[in-house]
Amino acid sequence: MAKDWWLYHGTGEAAVRRARLEAGPPPPWRDFTGVPDPGYTPPGCEGPAWERTWRRGEGYAPDEPEKDVVNTALHLRRPLLITGKPGVGKSTLAYSIAADLDLGPVLHWPVTSRTVLRDGLYLYDAIGRLQEAGLEQLRTPGAAHGATAHGAATAPAGTPAGTPAGNLPGGPTAAPDPAAGPSIARYLRLGPPGTALLPQDRPRVLLVDEIDKSDIDLPGDLLTVFEDGGVVIPELARLAKEDPTVAIGTDDDAEAAVRIAEGRVQCRYFPIVVLTSNGERDFPPAFLRRCVRLHLEPPKIDKLARIVLGRLGVDIEHNTEYRELVQSFLDRAEDGDLATDQLLNAIQLRLAGAWSAPDERERFLSTVMHHLTGPSA
Repeated sequence: MAKDWWLYHGTGEAAVRRARLEAGPPPPWRDFTGVPDPGYTPPGCEGPAWERTWRRGEGYAPDEPEKDVVNTALHLRRPLLITGKPGVGKSTLAYSIAADLDLGPVLHWPVTSRTVLRDGLYLYDAIGRLQEAGLEQLRTPGAAHGATAHGAATAPAGTPAGTPAGNLPGGPTAAPDPAAGPSIARYLRLGPPGTALLPQDRPRVLLVDEIDKSDIDLPGDLLTVFEDGGVVIPELARLAKEDPTVAIGTDDDAEAAVRIAEGRVQCRYFPIVVLTSNGERDFPPAFLRRCVRLHLEPPKIDKLARIVLGRLGVDIEHNTEYRELVQSFLDRAEDGDLATDQLLNAIQLRLAGAWSAPDERERFLSTVMHHLTGPSA
């Protein structure tokens, strides 16, 4: 039974629960002051991106302890750090939150050992802008007056020998000046965390996937952004006096043209941040104490039954064949890690009529339920 204070998987329609989320008073230290751009409309619950989020999230079957922890993070407006073995549903939980509360497409930021904070906050194509500035100068009449094919100025007849190139008419070809070229807005685009931090009328779900694979500095760098609820884009801040408001693209849409004032992105609602970790590294205490933590154990048979029913529409309680497949999955998991999607793959194959011969059963199981860890991996 849903608890009165739950927002995720709580009572009432998604719109009602989302309204409670938006209207609920945040902790005083998590209250932010960003002002939405009236000309920008974030993606809603329609279109291909939302369909992908919905399909991935709607069949997730959280246990009561999971709902308690997720709703704690929602009320405190703190990042949710989810740990567990690969394949237990850590990333899927982020999609489930977005689907359950109708929060629009999930913003997905996969992390690798080479990822740095700026990669997620915004992308700046400085080389593209420099090249475009050079082309603009070439297209401008007289921009390269008196220049040779190699960029050197040609001395007119009668010019004294030894005259410096800079004193020749037309002078040497100058380096392209980006400031005199096209607007910087065409070469800037917010990344997934940057887009999540935009001031909007509802929070977005941001999935920071496999943060344990990151460089050692990334968790600390993220900590500062999450505490401030915003970030400064230096390339825009330097132009604030000449151009205080610049419209740039987002991770959802490069042509979105959301206006950034004085180079700062400042959230209104703190985004619903879900960080996943496979446990490959430890995190500093300062980072951990600012997160709400959830550890997902491999699902037992009752949860697997709900997942199979939600994903594939198969009720294993009334189907001996598929109940035996689930039990085989659990038995094999005792000898090494398995992922839930391996069980779903096995049932999907049987629904399609594949591997139907009785003498193929063991080979079928070893093919679709190969261990991820252990001696036989």
